[in-house]
Amino acid sequence: MLGTPYVARLLGGTLTGRLPNAMAPIGILLWITGSGGTIAFGGLLAALYGLASALSQPVKGRLMDRRGQRAVHLPAAILNSALLIALPAAGPYGGTAVTVTLAIAAGLAEPPLEAGLRALWPCVLPQHRLRHAALALDTGTQGLLHIVGPVLVAALASAYSPALALATTAALGLAGTLVVATTPPSRHWRPSPAQRADGATRRLSSRPLVALFVALLGVGFALGALTVWAVSMARMHHTEILSGLLPAAFSVGSFLGGVAYGRRTWPAANSASAAPRS
Repeated sequence: MLGTPYVARLLGGTLTGRLPNAMAPIGILLWITGSGGTIAFGGLLAALYGLASALSQPVKGRLMDRRGQRAVHLPAAILNSALLIALPAAGPYGGTAVTVTLAIAAGLAEPPLEAGLRALWPCVLPQHRLRHAALALDTGTQGLLHIVGPVLVAALASAYSPALALATTAALGLAGTLVVATTPPSRHWRPSPAQRADGATRRLSSRPLVALFVALLGVGFALGALTVWAVSMARMHHTEILSGLLPAAFSVGSFLGGVAYGRRTWPAANSASAAPRS
C-alpha cells in the first residue's frame, strides 16, 4: 500500500501538517504563562483556538467541494502559520483583545488536511483492500501526533522560548500542507456529485449521532483540561518539559488502548462498525 504512488507522500505530509493540532494549544499556554499571564487565560486561548478550528472544518470542507483542495489548503496554511507567528509578536502590544482575536483567527485558518486526505483515498487507492489498510494506518498514526507534538513544543519552549516553539509549529504546519497540496491527486481532485442536503441533515440530527456528539464533548473537555493541568504541574515542579511529557504519556496509553481495541473482534461487529475508527 505504501508503495502505491503518492500514498506515502500524502500520509506523511498530512501528519506533518496536522502537528499544529497537538502543538499549538500547549505552545499558546506556555507563551502566556511565560509572559506573566495566568494559566486560566492561557487555557482560554488554547480552547478558543481548538474550538474555532473544529467549528470551521465543515465550512472549509464545503469550500473544498466547490473550489478544490489546493485552493483551500494553501491559503489556510499560510494564514494559520502567519497568525501563529504574529501571536507572540503582537500580543504584548495589542492587549487582551488582539491576543484573543489572533488565537481565534489562527484556529479558523487551520487547513482541513484530514478531511482532504480521506477524500483522496478512493482516487489514489481504488482497491478496497488497500484503501482499508490506508485508513487503518491513517487512524493509527494520528495518535503519534499527540505523542510527538507536545514533547517537541515543550522541549523547544524549555530550551529556547515559547515564541520559537510557536514559530516551529507554524513552519511544520505550512511545510506539511505544501507537501500535500503540491501532489497531483490533491491538485486535480474534484468531488463526486453531492447528495441531497435534506438527507444529510436528517442523518446529522439522528439520535445515535447526537448522543455520540454529546459524549465526545465530554472527552474533548477532559483532554483540554489535561493540557492545562500538565502546564500547571510543570510550573509547580519547575520542570517545563512536563507540560509536553504528561500529555504525551496519556497519548501513549490512548494509542496502546486503540491498538488493543482494534485487535479484538466484538460480538456485534459488522462490516460498518468494524471499519477503522476516525
